[in-house]
Parts: sequence; C-alpha cells; structure tokens
Amino acid sequence: MADVKKVVLAYSGGLDTSVILKWLQDTYDCEVVTFTADLGQGEEVEPARAKAQAMGVKEIYIDDLREEFVRDFVFPMFRANTIYEGEYLLGTSIARPLIAKRLIEIANETGADAISHGATGKGNDQVRFELGAYALKPGVKVIAPWREWDLLSREKLMDYAAKHEIPIERHGKKKSPYSMDANLLHISYEGGVLEDTWTEHEEDMWRWTKSPEAAPDTPTYIELTYRKGDIVAIDGKEMTPAQVLTYLNKVGGENGIGRLDIVENRYVGMKSRGCYETPGGTIMLKGHRAIESITLDREVAHLKDELMPKYASLIYNGYWWSPERSMLQQMIDASQVNVNGVVRLKLYKGNVIVAGRKSDDSLFDANIATFEDDAGAYDQADAGGFIKLNALRMRIAANKGRTQF
Repeated sequence: MADVKKVVLAYSGGLDTSVILKWLQDTYDCEVVTFTADLGQGEEVEPARAKAQAMGVKEIYIDDLREEFVRDFVFPMFRANTIYEGEYLLGTSIARPLIAKRLIEIANETGADAISHGATGKGNDQVRFELGAYALKPGVKVIAPWREWDLLSREKLMDYAAKHEIPIERHGKKKSPYSMDANLLHISYEGGVLEDTWTEHEEDMWRWTKSPEAAPDTPTYIELTYRKGDIVAIDGKEMTPAQVLTYLNKVGGENGIGRLDIVENRYVGMKSRGCYETPGGTIMLKGHRAIESITLDREVAHLKDELMPKYASLIYNGYWWSPERSMLQQMIDASQVNVNGVVRLKLYKGNVIVAGRKSDDSLFDANIATFEDDAGAYDQADAGGFIKLNALRMRIAANKGRTQF
C-alpha cells in the first residue's frame, strides 16, 4: 500500500462508509478525517459525529452546504436549462463537484495527503469525485475502496462490520430495496424491481411527491420573480436560493410534479434505469424557459439550446471544474443580464403550465405581433424579398435540373 498518513473520507455514517473508515485505518494504518455534507437530503447528519468519534476519529467535519449547493451549483446549471439526454435534471451529478471541492478544502486545512469516497467501480460518481479532486489538487491521492477490496456485497460488508464491532444501526422497519441518493434538488432510486426495464415502478417507492391521480383537484398558482436568471422571490416574498428550492419541492410534490422513470447512458459504458423525484427543479426549468422566452434575443436563445447538451454532458460526466465548463458558464451567465421579470405558473396533477409572464426587459412587442391593425409598425411587404433571397440558391439549383432527393 502507498504511504498515506492522513485521509479525508466522505462519510455518511451508514454501512458502507463506516466499513470504509475502519478499512482505511487498518489497511493504510493512517489517520482518518471524516466529512459529512448536509445538502438537504432530509436526514439528520449530526449522528455521524458520534459514530465517527466511537471509531477514534479526532477531526470531524459536518457542514451545512445547502445554500452554497443551490446558489453556486443548482442555480448556475438551471440558467442553462440543463437536461441530460432529454429528461434527466442531473440531481445527483450536480452535487458531486461541491463534495469534491469540500474534500479538497478539508485536505488542505488538515494536511491530509489523500481523500476517499464510497462510490463503486460501476457508477458515475467515482468519476465525478475524482475528476473534481484532481482538478483542484493535482497531486492528491484518491483511495476508492470499492476498486481495491473484496467486500463486494452487502453480506460481506455486514460480516466485516460484525467482525470488527462496527456499530451499524438496525431499524425495525424493512430496509428499502432501492439504492437511493437525495439532496435538496432530488431523490433517486435504483436497483430492486427497477433492474427489470419492463416492470413498472412501485407506487410506495416515491417519498417526495404525490401521484398525479392523488394530487388536488384544484390547481395551485405561484409567481416566480427572476433576477439575472435566478429566482429571488416566490409570490412576492424574497427567499434565499435554498429556501426557493425547498418551497418549490413542497408545492411541487403536493401537486404530483417531478417524477421520472428513465434509462440513462452512464459514463462507464452501461445503461442504467433510475427513477427520480425532482419537483422543485421541474418547476424551475419551466419557469426559467418562460421568462427567457420574452427576454432573450432569438439567436442567443437558439445558441443556448445548441450548447445545452454539451453543458449537460460535462456535468453528467464530472467535468464541472473543467475549463470548457467554465467558459460555457461565462457565456450562459452573460446571456442572463436581462432575464428579469415574473412568471405565473399553474401546477396541476403533475403538470407545470405557464399562465403568464411579464418583464420590464421584455422583447415582446404587441404592436408588431398583433393580428389587428398594427398602424404600420410592421411592413408585411418586406417578407416577400426576404423569402426570395432565402430561396435563391434552391431556385438556381432547380433551374439547373438538380434534384435534392
């Protein structure tokens, strides 16, 4: 084993990371610093402190990163209207660069020469954590136990925990059959019956959202106020970024919004089925496109749409800290200077419907767009020359007898 004196472990206090903590101590004979992030996963994170202390950890970090997560990662991503493969709102992907950043910061603060994580060798998260770590601290050593040890099943992990007297909480209720990840943007489900792509997801799996059938029979209206592409108030009440997403998750979940069942292409080469609940993010995406529809120049909007799939792939594949993502972000943020105003949305049984939008920076001119008398604001005769010029190359080809098919 490489000479490692101190390692910072991304630590939840659950079975996997508790075993990893002990395994690191024994295998590398090193000091372990634990880092637990509160990203709004909805579970108490403070118990991780007592678990780490019980295993002899002296330096314990438990950080509330909810505001930073939404302000510096989720909001910038949604300024680009980011969706991966047409559906996925990147709830897991966007949390990883922040965790990588904090791991490196703690390594620098504590003098650690390595970091460690609990991502498996089959998934995308190993790539996201490690690309971020190397971008921020090129010489850091990364220890990925799932790529080194032979504890490749839950049974082996439990046996290891029992052998080494690692305290693992055992709940009376039946353990969820799904592999789950949650933060303030989403909750994901993988494994169990979802590994059969023909089997419908189970209704009792969902935790944040009502089914559309069980949602209220009357719609809920909300008004989102935007400033430079970000939501700053809801129904006239100013909110912090984390407050915005928390509120939208609640109202969206009540109205059955934000469920997805998709098969995505993982970076490591396999296809993976996952179910996702992203109620707040679904509302944010709809609202942002609505305010952009009246405030963005046509060609700027189209260029953003062309760039978005590349931007989404960069986030999905772990390149948040890359120079190309930074370049794209600067372009996207420059486009948002005039994305200001209010959008009214109707939430109803799984649907997010735009019911109105207004802005002092609107490019919508009713005098030009009207079907009534425009008093000369638009000369319809101009369209004839425009059409003929655009048709010229095709007319020349047709006169030469060229066929296009």
